[in-house]
Amino acid sequence: MTRNSERPLWKCPNCQRRFANRNQTHFCGRHDLEHHFEGKPPEIRSIFEAVLAVIRRIGPVTVLPEKTRIAFQVRMSFAQLTPRSRWVDSHVVLARRLEHPRFRKIETISSRNHVHHFRLASVSEVDAVVADWLAEAYAVGEQRHLGNSLK
Repeated sequence: MTRNSERPLWKCPNCQRRFANRNQTHFCGRHDLEHHFEGKPPEIRSIFEAVLAVIRRIGPVTVLPEKTRIAFQVRMSFAQLTPRSRWVDSHVVLARRLEHPRFRKIETISSRNHVHHFRLASVSEVDAVVADWLAEAYAVGEQRHLGNSLK
């Protein structure tokens, strides 16, 4: 039986973005990473770089600049950052609902996908707690939480 993590990714014929699911709903477009940081203080870019460094220690990642956010993808998108003027709004997708006072909101998309929203106002907040969330979310991005079944 083929594991989810071994199935080939589907590529959108229009924008060339790759997805774990064929015909994944999305907005096609090519966006530049730099536009997310225009007019923002250097600390905002530093927060992004700190998060990216944590993720790259976990494993390879695709950085997807989108119109309003920057997504991080392995097979699936597992985390995102939205740079603001004074902070970075973020979320991670976990296979479980995890209560933590730093989460501003938790959305349950399905029994195996829970979106945990948080805010980063300084590089110092990209700490061991956030690194643990990113590592757990990375496994979701690899679809390890789905086991051997084909969905």
